[in-house]
Amino acid sequence: MAAINFKHLRYFWAVAKEGGVTQASKFLNLTPQTISGQLKILEQDLGVKLFKKSGRNLVLSQAGQKALSYAEKIFQLEAELETALLGPCDNAGTVFRVGVVDVIPKLIVYQMIEPVLRSDEPLRLICQEGDLNSLLADLAIHKLDLVLTDCPIPPSLRLDLFSHPLGECGMVFFGAKELADRYRKGFPGSLSGAPVLMQSKESSLHSDLRRWFQGHNIFPSIKAEIEDSALLKVFGEKGLGVFNAPAVIERQIAQQYDVEVIGRADDLRARFFAITTERDLQHPGVATITTQFRTLLSRDDDKAV
Repeated sequence: MAAINFKHLRYFWAVAKEGGVTQASKFLNLTPQTISGQLKILEQDLGVKLFKKSGRNLVLSQAGQKALSYAEKIFQLEAELETALLGPCDNAGTVFRVGVVDVIPKLIVYQMIEPVLRSDEPLRLICQEGDLNSLLADLAIHKLDLVLTDCPIPPSLRLDLFSHPLGECGMVFFGAKELADRYRKGFPGSLSGAPVLMQSKESSLHSDLRRWFQGHNIFPSIKAEIEDSALLKVFGEKGLGVFNAPAVIERQIAQQYDVEVIGRADDLRARFFAITTERDLQHPGVATITTQFRTLLSRDDDKAV
């Protein structure tokens, strides 16, 4: 039997969890042809068939079920090995790996994670950004301890993970002084025809914002849809359009980008979630982030009342 390629093993894991090559290709952002080809190589290397047809889906064969069990153990051991090697020699268990979806504003990411660095717990933080599916895949195979996101686990993903709501807050609309002076009066109706910079479709706020506009009979001029939240604010700072951001970072945005508040929309909500492999929040780093950020959002909502 040939040596097992770990990349092929991850493709196999994704197909098993998603129930088919097409679904796995969307999850991994690869073509179905790539996954099918690599899966065939893995089956040739192992000398067994890992799947069998069941209607339009693939289901695990008996050998596939056994392979999946071992694959998950291998991925967990791989994560533990990296933790042991990267952690201090006298305390290998201190590495805390956090994944953050790249659509969450950096100022909020800072507020989420900063308590870990101030904690008395001996934790060494490793933080990575990425899209939701990639981060959840790494979490499921124990390469991450936590994923911070703006939405719960998509129901289409068949992963043994748990969504923990961290809280929510209203949204605030900002603009450079000239735009703020022009559109502040009569908010939110004043935004009809206003140049607007909005989040890209990767953000859960994208569809929420469109529904909010429709609900208020507002027809803005959408100038750009921008994935990077920091870039969106820079464009807003330069006067290229009105933009929105969660109320929990209102003061920091006004100061950092020299913009002014146009209006506040408490009926347009930003939501935040912690996703883990555990139903209970047992990891000290996870507990620190969730407790502190929930408290922060609770204080912000109290101020809004």
